Amino acid sequence: MNIYVGNIAYAVSESELEQAFGQYGEVSSVNIITDRYTGQSKGFGFVEMPNDEEANKAIEGMNGNPLKGRELRVNQARPRREG
Repeated sequence: MNIYVGNIAYAVSESELEQAFGQYGEVSSVNIITDRYTGQSKGFGFVEMPNDEEANKAIEGMNGNPLKGRELRVNQARPRREG
């Protein structure tokens, strides 16, 4: 399952995000979206978890919890709309 993670503190690294979600199960990939010119985090990203049950537990457990001082917004990622 692809999980959207919003309101990420700019200081959070992909490995820290992987570690946070890893306590709920296997994480297959982590991608924090960055500005293509500055390399600065845009404050959101995606975590891919192969097991849907673990992913749902991670969404429940991580949504609203602080990571480096900011409350994460976590939900199942919706497919990107065309256009």
